[in-house]
Amino acid sequence: MVRGRLRIYLGAAPGVGKTYAMLEEGQRLAAAGADVAVGFVEPHGRRPTAALAEGLEIIPRSTLEYRGATFTEMDLDAVLARRPQVALVDELAHTNVPGSRRTKRWQDVEELLDAGIDVVTTLNVQHLESLGDVVRQITGVPQRETLPDEVARRADQIELVDLPPELLRRRMLHGEIYPSERIEAALTHYFRVGNLTALRELALLWLADRVEEGLQRYRAEHGITTPWETRERIMVALTGGPEGGTLIRRAARITARVPGSELLALHVVPSDGLTHGDQASLAAQRELVESLGGSYHQTTGEDIPEALLQFAEAEGVTQIVVGASRRGRLSTFLRGGVGHRTIQRSGPIDVLVVTHEHAAGSSAALRLPHPSRATGPRRFWTAIVLAAIALPALTFLLVLLGEHVDLSLALVLYLLAVVVIALVGGLAPALLAALAAGLLADYYFTPPPHSLRVDHLADVLALVVYVVTAVVVGTAAGTAAQRTYRAVRASSEARALSRLATAMMHGQDLPALLEQVREDFGLDAVSLLERDTGHAAEPRWYVVASTGADPPERPYDADVESPVGDDISLAARGRPLSSDDQRVLAACAAQLGMAYSHGRLAAHDAETDLRATAEHTRASLLLIASRDLRGPLHTAEDALSSLRDLVDPAEARLLDTARGALRRADRLVSDLDDLSRLHAGALDLYLRPVDLEELLTAVMDDLGPGHTLRCVLPERLPDVIADAAVLTRVLTTLAAEAQRHSPPDRRAQLTAETRPGLVEIHITDGSREGAEGTASRAHSSGTVDGLALRMSRDLTESMGGTLEPATEAPGFAVMLTLPAAAARKQDH
Repeated sequence: MVRGRLRIYLGAAPGVGKTYAMLEEGQRLAAAGADVAVGFVEPHGRRPTAALAEGLEIIPRSTLEYRGATFTEMDLDAVLARRPQVALVDELAHTNVPGSRRTKRWQDVEELLDAGIDVVTTLNVQHLESLGDVVRQITGVPQRETLPDEVARRADQIELVDLPPELLRRRMLHGEIYPSERIEAALTHYFRVGNLTALRELALLWLADRVEEGLQRYRAEHGITTPWETRERIMVALTGGPEGGTLIRRAARITARVPGSELLALHVVPSDGLTHGDQASLAAQRELVESLGGSYHQTTGEDIPEALLQFAEAEGVTQIVVGASRRGRLSTFLRGGVGHRTIQRSGPIDVLVVTHEHAAGSSAALRLPHPSRATGPRRFWTAIVLAAIALPALTFLLVLLGEHVDLSLALVLYLLAVVVIALVGGLAPALLAALAAGLLADYYFTPPPHSLRVDHLADVLALVVYVVTAVVVGTAAGTAAQRTYRAVRASSEARALSRLATAMMHGQDLPALLEQVREDFGLDAVSLLERDTGHAAEPRWYVVASTGADPPERPYDADVESPVGDDISLAARGRPLSSDDQRVLAACAAQLGMAYSHGRLAAHDAETDLRATAEHTRASLLLIASRDLRGPLHTAEDALSSLRDLVDPAEARLLDTARGALRRADRLVSDLDDLSRLHAGALDLYLRPVDLEELLTAVMDDLGPGHTLRCVLPERLPDVIADAAVLTRVLTTLAAEAQRHSPPDRRAQLTAETRPGLVEIHITDGSREGAEGTASRAHSSGTVDGLALRMSRDLTESMGGTLEPATEAPGFAVMLTLPAAAARKQDH
């Protein structure tokens, strides 16, 4: 069966006209000959919307009873039996009344779609699950009815129904959205201009992302690789060099000038697996990109321009920002810079080459070659010393041989020395050695001897060919040495990290892991330290685990420290470590910190499971005990009732007292049962606006004859958000306790007062009659004693309210606070 199509009218707030647009579409489809039926529509008392539904077939709703109230919902079975071509279903995120076949309306809609019925529906952006936290920050109102984003993403068509905030507020003032009694509260809270503007932007951005996803799918399905400049995406190419910050800031300025544009940063790692670029600089540049609202990416490729362009095509990049080459003119001439080669292949993608202070030729100062980062300063200076010793020694030996040595033999031997020096120290020492050997060969072995002048053209050519050959061979040998060193270094680092990860997977304890780290780095002692955050004035550290002799107990006692967050640090004593070793040690420290954190979480989970098991056992025992006690209590009460008719009045009064005690015991057992269910989350609550005046009538009935309650209520008392049955029970319990503490000639008192968004209910004993409950406002943070009062407090808190005692004066006094309905109805 072909699945039906889903069309959603999306709005930023109530009242923008989503239901009206849905009904207009239904009328249009019906006029075109389609079979259209209304599964569910909620006009909210708006006459134009209700009038638009006339002429369309409306499928009768189903009626459900829940907690003594009657509700109507969409009759899913009736819609499936009617099987129209198009069903109009309002409020996609709506939660169905308990007892319905499905919990959510969107689940009903999914069943209609699976049956091949097209559905047209409505949705407010604040009901999307991913935006719940953002909407609560904007409006201050949590969204209880949410819809998984994936349901909306699967829609075949989403149409935005939009109104400017000012026009929406005018509609509110004219009574076209809410009834008159709710207009003022709505305008001053949810329907403020700032709130509506922010919600409108959320709707536009969310819908724009869905449009972008559809565009990308279309391009992928049709094999379109050239970028479409529907949105500017600026990508900055990072090498890890010092110019990265300049490039990022320049790209960010371009992005800021183009609304809706996006900033990306890309670093290309060579495919040989060797890390190029300064990792510390790359980390800082990544942090800078993310702080500017961009995203950092990394890819692998041998040809850097090709890797840049492949990524740019995949991400729809419209501009690439690259830095001017840091190479010299000769290197750039022999092999063009990354920017030049990227421009040659970029096609429709714009490439911006940004100059910077580190570009070649930007500084006039002469810079001497520095020790290679790949081979290290020790090998560099070793090669320099080797050249200073080997070249004079070789020259002295060749001079001693005299006439047996000609220029060609000398040049070959000098070339061998240059290769050896390149293998030891890399490129820079090899170049210096090649030039020095060329001068020595010219001075000692080229006629005229002991002079730098060359008489024969063949000798000039031989020296030139030698220097060029020495440079090429030295460069190749130096590069090979550097790559070999890097490969060995990378292999060692990977092996150390792999060993540590394997040990962690096998469940080795922290001391064993620390011992492995100590051996890998040749350290004397290693400690994992954690700071005691309870001593903020003077941080105290304690040793989580350690290995070796005399391990450090504080970070500042260590020779090497690698922090893991703010409160955990890896401290070591021993030899000083190079920057590369410290970087690997930091990675090991991060793994150890993760192992320690996982161990603590596992211990905490085990403890939590143990407590949960104990709590479950306790609740089960309470439930069993309460059920077992109810039978004997009822039997005893029935027996006392039967016995009462057989005794004289004096004994009957005693029996009535005993029966009252049994009834209280039965209520206590019921309270224990309900308390266990409440804490287990098995007590169902239906929160809705409740009229307090009507509720007090039920409270008086539950109190029974012989109990009186003096009620003092304001003239305009708003409804409270509560479960009517639960609130009746709470007020009955509190009123009974207040009456029990009252003097014989006084009545318990209930006083209600309003606060912004709240209703306060004060219940006091008869000793305060006539005080209008004012004494109860001066309450302290005491506790509510007794099982019945504990039950009342927990039930009140489950409804979003509070129950607090007043302890400044003797007697019984509590204050119950509940949300006012006006503050909560703004969700709808």
